[in-house]
Amino acid sequence: MFNLSLKSQTKVIKFTIKGFSDSKDQIPIFVIFLIIYLNILFGNIMVFACITLDSHLHTPMYILLGSLSIVDILSTSNILPKLLFMLLTQQKTITFHGCMTQLYFFIYFTCTEFFLLAVMAYDRYAAICYPLHYAIIMSKERCTLFLAGTWIAAALEPVLHTVFIANLPFCSSRQVNHFFCDISPLVKLSCNNTIHVEIATYVLGAVVGLSAFTLTLSSYVFIINTILNIKSAEGRQKAFFTCASHLISVIIFYGTSLSLHVRPTATYAPMQDKLFSLLYIILIPVLNPLIYTIKNKQFKKAFKRLSRFL
Repeated sequence: MFNLSLKSQTKVIKFTIKGFSDSKDQIPIFVIFLIIYLNILFGNIMVFACITLDSHLHTPMYILLGSLSIVDILSTSNILPKLLFMLLTQQKTITFHGCMTQLYFFIYFTCTEFFLLAVMAYDRYAAICYPLHYAIIMSKERCTLFLAGTWIAAALEPVLHTVFIANLPFCSSRQVNHFFCDISPLVKLSCNNTIHVEIATYVLGAVVGLSAFTLTLSSYVFIINTILNIKSAEGRQKAFFTCASHLISVIIFYGTSLSLHVRPTATYAPMQDKLFSLLYIILIPVLNPLIYTIKNKQFKKAFKRLSRFL
């Protein structure tokens, strides 16, 4: 029976985050992560600002992209500021509640991105396969409902994960062999058999991941079929470039997230896990603004208009 109050544990437990090394000279690593974090903030804030302030970009495709930028900002801000503080001060402790909060939001933003990329795939499917009916299929009202459903559904999924982890009895060692509170390193600290937590993690993860992946994959099956049936090479090229940015983003996201999550906890390797976590947490938020805007003429025009007011 789970004790949701957790009073006996929360009064005494503080975790120590091991980070990347035991060396006291962490300034070089701090500088690197600070530069990366500032680049993530700048790139995604600029994307969101352009979409918000330019009325030409108030379409479902760009509204969804703006929401993706918010997810990237929030997901990295859940982890990197605390990591930067630890690197700078060498104070590597985190409270029980702080650790569970970080865990919850890490899973929350991951699920949000799964669902959001699926909705973006559906948006491209509607635009390419049903261009004449696109305005009806992806009206602003329906887009708003999709976004609300994405954020609400994603908020529910991490609850059981967090409750299961929070109720584990932890051994005398409180050192989390990671640079933030994630499921696998926390499960490793438990004294009890954690098979129920691992099963719940995989089942819940499969429900979210497979449902989002199925919608994304099926959308692209119809998209590719439609593109191949376009007679002119110019038409095929134009249709492909309409969804190319999103497809690249999907490949990077699923590649890094599968490498991080699809493996048994028994095969947990700390250094490998840290590497994949870095790729997942940093690479996607850094690349997304570039992927979606670097060859987007409409966005470049919006950025120039915004630059005049800065």
